[in-house]
Amino acid sequence: MIRFRSIAVLLVTALTAFAQHASPQSASSPNLKDLVSVVQQKARVLENSPAMRASFSSFTSSFHLNDRDVSYSDFVIVRLLFQATRDAGFWNLHWDITNQPPNSDRIWKQWKEELQPSFALPTATAECDELSALYAFLAKRSGVDGNGLFWPTYNHTVAVWVLKPEGRAPVRVVVPTTQIFLDETDFFGTRKFDPWHQKTISTYSRHDVPDTFEIPKPLFDFFLLQIQKYAGASDNTLQKLRYLREGVFRSTWSREAVAQEAMKRSTDPSLSADDRAAYENFARDMRAAPLR
Repeated sequence: MIRFRSIAVLLVTALTAFAQHASPQSASSPNLKDLVSVVQQKARVLENSPAMRASFSSFTSSFHLNDRDVSYSDFVIVRLLFQATRDAGFWNLHWDITNQPPNSDRIWKQWKEELQPSFALPTATAECDELSALYAFLAKRSGVDGNGLFWPTYNHTVAVWVLKPEGRAPVRVVVPTTQIFLDETDFFGTRKFDPWHQKTISTYSRHDVPDTFEIPKPLFDFFLLQIQKYAGASDNTLQKLRYLREGVFRSTWSREAVAQEAMKRSTDPSLSADDRAAYENFARDMRAAPLR
């Protein structure tokens, strides 16, 4: 098995090479197609991550799946996009009431204008259905089918990934793009919501923006950097960082307070090198992040 530090080096090398190839100073702004390519490249590197393999093992055990029932490569893409696009995930999206339709159009509009992303501020604000649509749209564009929207209550939306194992009933996996009605112990695949409560889960097929949609280079680079820093961390660490990041977005925690908490957690001797680095990066970023 490739050691963790080797995986980190591979990731930095892959993303650096992509950035140099896709976004030279003289080229036009990167676009959606470039972002999807980054996600796919990153996912291939992450397939060797111990944290990713552990997450997949936990997932398949929980849903009684085997290697023929679900593609590991698909799982890696789904988990990466879930952690990136969820409320207070590492692409810094923030939940709030917006009363917008259940698509991601308004998120892309906000991203189009985000020229100075900050580690301590949201890159876009969106409601639960918008976040779920963004996740499902990017999953579809990244080559993973079966992701759609689910209304566990009349006033709340999450995503669901529908698997169709051969010779057995379909499996519906809740993708909680927010923590609304959920606890800190509720992760990807939570059973807190029953996805069979809704008769049909339709794959999200709406093309919210075209492949040529341009993303400001500072924001594109921010997305790459956040993938590099956090995507290889464990489920537990990413969940804890999500709550710390949300505290800053909601002004219930100061940046220094969450930095201190992250550094305190980073000293846990049971943590992997990946998790320690994630906490340390978070603390460093929160202390240095400019506020507009």
